[in-house]
Amino acid sequence: MGAQVDVFAEDGERARQGLVREIEAYGALRDPDWHTAFSEVPRHLFVPYYYVSGVTGYERLWSGHPDPARRARWLRGVYRDEPLATRVRDGELVSSSSQPSLMAQMLEALEIRDGHDVLEIGAGTGYNAALLCHRLGDEHVTTVDLDEEITESARAHLAVAGYKPAVITGDGARGCPERAPYDRVIATCTLPSIPYAWLAQCRPGALVLTPLSTGLVLLRVGDGAHAEGRFLATSAYFVALRGGNARFGRGRPMGLPRQAYEDDRFRFLFTLAEESLDAREALSLWQREGRPERERFGVTVSEGRQWAWLDDPAGPYAWPLPSP
Repeated sequence: MGAQVDVFAEDGERARQGLVREIEAYGALRDPDWHTAFSEVPRHLFVPYYYVSGVTGYERLWSGHPDPARRARWLRGVYRDEPLATRVRDGELVSSSSQPSLMAQMLEALEIRDGHDVLEIGAGTGYNAALLCHRLGDEHVTTVDLDEEITESARAHLAVAGYKPAVITGDGARGCPERAPYDRVIATCTLPSIPYAWLAQCRPGALVLTPLSTGLVLLRVGDGAHAEGRFLATSAYFVALRGGNARFGRGRPMGLPRQAYEDDRFRFLFTLAEESLDAREALSLWQREGRPERERFGVTVSEGRQWAWLDDPAGPYAWPLPSP
C-alpha cells in the first residue's frame, strides 16, 4: 500500500483539487477549515477499489490493475463528485463512499468547533473519519460500524493516511458509551427513527445529523431525553444501518400516479409518514399543502416518543416514527 501512495500521490493531488472545485461549485466548502480538509485528505487511499454497475452486474475497478488505462479510470472515478460502491455481497450493496459534495454539506451543517468530540455512525471506508480527524485531531473522533470487515478496512485506510481515531466494531444504534459524551453525532447510514442511546451520550446542546427517510434531519439535543430539529433542503440516499435497502423500495403503490411516485419530494413525505398514511392519504396531504419541500418537515424526540411533523411540532400534521 505504501508504494501505491507514492505512485498515485502526484496524479491524485491534481485530481483532488479538481474535486474541490466541483464541491465549491455545488455550494459547499465555504468554511475554510473544511476546504483545507478536502484539499489535503487523499480520497484514493480510502477506495483502493470500488464497483461500477455494468450490463452483467458490478464491475470492479482497482488501483493495482496491471493495465495503466484501467488504473487511470479507477483514479478518475475516485475524484469525481459521485458516491462509490465499495462493498458488495451477493449482488447487494452493503457499504459505500458517499458523494463528496454531500459529505461536505453534512460536515458544514454540524457547525463543528475546535475541541468538539464527534461520534460517527457507519465507518464506511474511513474517509469521512479522516476529514473529521484533519479538522479536530484523532482523539476527538470515534467511528462505529457493525461489520468487522468494514472497521478493519477503515482502520487500515486511516493508518495509511496517517490518522488514528477510535474505530469501534459494534451496533451503531447503541452509539459508543465508553467514549461519550459527544458534542456532535453524524450518521452515514439511513435509519427509520432516532436511537435514544445517541441522545443519552450527548452533551446538552449537541447536534445530531442523520439520514431519515430520503432526507437529512439536524437535531439539537436539549438533554438525554429531548431533541428537535428540521430537515436540510437536500435529498440523501444512504445504505441502511444494517446493510439493508431503503424502505421506499417496494415499487409504486397501487393507485398512486406515476408522476407523484417519481417526484422526489413526495417520495420523501410518503417514506417519512408511511407508518401512518397510505399512499392516497399522503398524496392528498402533499397536494393540499403545496407540495412542501424537505425543510418544512422536522422531528421531535421527547420522553420516549418521537414523531415527524410538517411546519409545527404541535401542529395538525404529525406522524409517529417507529420505535428504535
